[in-house]
Amino acid sequence: MFPIGLPSPNPPPPTQEARPAASDVNNDSSITSSKKRKINSSEREDIDSISSSPKTTNYSSSSCTSTSQHIQKKLRFEDSVDFIGLDVKMAEESSASCSSNKMKTVFLAGGVGHHANGLTKTAGSTTFSNSKPGAAKKLVIKNFKEKPKLPENYTHETWQKLKEAVEAIQNSISIKYNLEELYQAVENLCSHKISAKLYKQLQVVCEDHIKAQIDQFREYPFLCVTLFLKKIDKCWQDHCRQMIMIRSIFLFLDRTYVLQNSMLPSVWDMGLELFRFYIISDMKVQSKTIDGILLLIEKERSGETVDRSLLRSLLSMLSDLQIYQDSFEQRFLEETNRLYAAEGQRLMQEREVPDYLHHVNKRLEEEADRVITYLDQSTQKPLIATVEKQLLGEHLTATLQKGLNHLLDENRIQDLCLLYQLFSRVRGGVLVLLQHWIEYIKVWGYFLPGTKHTMVINPEKDKTMVQELLDFKDKVDHIIHVCFMKNEKFVNAMKEAFETFINKRTNKPAELIAKHVDWKLRAGNKEATDEELEKMLDKIMIIFRFIYGKDVFEAFYKKDLAKRLLVGKSASVDAEKSMLSKLKHECGAAFTSKLEGMFKDMELSKDIMVQFKQCQNLPGNIELTVNILTMGYWPTYVPMEVHLLPEMVRLQEIFKTFYLGKHSGRKLQWQSTLGHCVLKAEFKEGKKELQVSLFQTLVLLMFNEGEEFTLEEIKLATGIEDGELRRTLQSLACGKARVIHKVPKSKDVEDGDKFSCNDDFKHKLFRIKINQIQMKETVEEQASTTERVYQDRQYQIDAAIVRIMKMRKTLSHNLLVSEVYNQLKFPVKPADLKKRIESLIDRDYMERDKENPNQYNYVA
Repeated sequence: MFPIGLPSPNPPPPTQEARPAASDVNNDSSITSSKKRKINSSEREDIDSISSSPKTTNYSSSSCTSTSQHIQKKLRFEDSVDFIGLDVKMAEESSASCSSNKMKTVFLAGGVGHHANGLTKTAGSTTFSNSKPGAAKKLVIKNFKEKPKLPENYTHETWQKLKEAVEAIQNSISIKYNLEELYQAVENLCSHKISAKLYKQLQVVCEDHIKAQIDQFREYPFLCVTLFLKKIDKCWQDHCRQMIMIRSIFLFLDRTYVLQNSMLPSVWDMGLELFRFYIISDMKVQSKTIDGILLLIEKERSGETVDRSLLRSLLSMLSDLQIYQDSFEQRFLEETNRLYAAEGQRLMQEREVPDYLHHVNKRLEEEADRVITYLDQSTQKPLIATVEKQLLGEHLTATLQKGLNHLLDENRIQDLCLLYQLFSRVRGGVLVLLQHWIEYIKVWGYFLPGTKHTMVINPEKDKTMVQELLDFKDKVDHIIHVCFMKNEKFVNAMKEAFETFINKRTNKPAELIAKHVDWKLRAGNKEATDEELEKMLDKIMIIFRFIYGKDVFEAFYKKDLAKRLLVGKSASVDAEKSMLSKLKHECGAAFTSKLEGMFKDMELSKDIMVQFKQCQNLPGNIELTVNILTMGYWPTYVPMEVHLLPEMVRLQEIFKTFYLGKHSGRKLQWQSTLGHCVLKAEFKEGKKELQVSLFQTLVLLMFNEGEEFTLEEIKLATGIEDGELRRTLQSLACGKARVIHKVPKSKDVEDGDKFSCNDDFKHKLFRIKINQIQMKETVEEQASTTERVYQDRQYQIDAAIVRIMKMRKTLSHNLLVSEVYNQLKFPVKPADLKKRIESLIDRDYMERDKENPNQYNYVA
């Protein structure tokens, strides 16, 4: 049985174990054994002469030959002295059994036969085993006395046998002779220096056979491509099987004569050269073969099913014949380039971007599969590069302009992942994607002509701007994390883009972020758990980092914090402290000092209230809570004079006496809008405690004196300002805890509305907190806050300029402006900065240099 599959250029040896060449004796490592036995020059010459001498073969005595072969199988040339002695002894016994033959043969390593007299013992010793320990042991090898000769006509007859066997193999008929006999015949011829002639004769026979094959392919019609290619493949497969068999017979020739002549190709390589020269290198045959292979690949690319095993076999043939790159690969890559160049242009016009991307990915997978299935591995890199260039590299900008915004708007995560993966394969692809990514974020954030995005610039978006910014930030973070493989360049680009567009509208984003925090903290657990609220605050701080006007944020946040603390509208003290901690981490202790002072005031006021309750017996059913606030920490409120009950006035006087007695030298100023009260009320369900504001208290106490009142009557009795009274009645009659009725029912309080006590009021809690509806910020209040920020900035600019000039003494205008910009934490226009410099010059803090007007000097 012979191998059927296509062999490699260096096929495996035949099943019959090859005998080592005679020349192998020269390389035997046993001559330099572990005992380091020295061989003098005369001995080395003897060994070399024997190694190159032909093998002695007795053709007349079969018994002697059989005995010699038996000895050959059992003996090995060893460096151990005992084994050498054994070899000599066995050789002597062998020669005795063949006494009729004067030529006695012993086989040493490599199967080389020598005369028995060639092995002699050391002079003066009977045997090697009787030698004294440590004595020198000497091996003497002598040449043959006579050079053996081949019988007459042996060379001619032997070659005829071999030629007949080779032709039988080539014609796929049975061989008359035993393979071992043929192998032995080649060995005998080579041993008698007929190797060169034998090699040439074999080459002629192989050449004649291959030359006879060419005509069938030259004249074969090319109408049926597959049949032609199968015929070529069969010829190649037959040739490979034949050369493997021929090589197994001539293996001794291959391993001796051919190996010693570096200019000669091996028997296998000789067969490859002949097949390449006479068949594949023929212009007609090669052209038909390559055209056929390319045609099958083109059909497969168009969706047809082709014989992939045939393609694999033929391309392996080209690779083994070493013409794969020159004859096939170059044309294949050119055809691939033309195909995908046309396909890319056509599909970019016909398909949407997601479909086009999936098509490109499919094409890349198909080409990678072709490399694995039948193309040579060396083709992979240029092939994939060609597909990437024509389907991606030539259309990077067009692809992004046509579909990136749509993919991002629709949040097409899978398609964006594929887009990034494909663009990463092309040189410069990620950079182009990065540029469009930055532009997309900027366009989304602020208005540009011809776009639908007007997030920051459009005042109509003020109410929802911060929440939409947070949602958009979550979206782009997810895209970077999942689609863009957390690429640091995309993260930095996103931050830069956010910082750019969010500050296009000066100060307003900072104000709106402060108000958004206020709204979230006032809503508290009604809309989110503590954990969700904490995460929301973390997200807001990320947006906060992008704004330049942090002083604007501080001003509005401080004002809103005061309202939350004083009116009791905050979600929880823990949430407020967590937010302050985040601001302190971002902006430093100076930024949050006043905000933390508010909390300190609130904590101290609780201690004062407890002490006040301990020393006073409060009459009636009213409990009064008092907050002591530090001057400068809290925003100012316009005092509102209302009509307090005599009992409440008396309680104020009692606390005033208590406080001034505890803190002498201080002035106690009352803000009637800041009071808290607890009312004990009785309904049909039972007694309840209502925790309400001062204004709510005044309204509720009126119902002790009557059952129904109009809006005008309540306003006249309490003295509460109209807008504040409407919000107070709305909180009592239209909120969740409706302790009074309003007629008619509506969400707003209008003129002529009537109010009465709700005796049927029910609630699961005993102590109920009724929140006052917070007055919306007026335009005047907002403008006042902004103006205060502006004034504070003027002071900070002046301080920075003076500080720099005091340290540097003399400085040019450009350097001064540069250092001021580095120190300020808010944006300032060059014109405003110039005005502040002029103001300081007018106030004699600095002066212009008399010789250089563009330089300033500090005035001590």
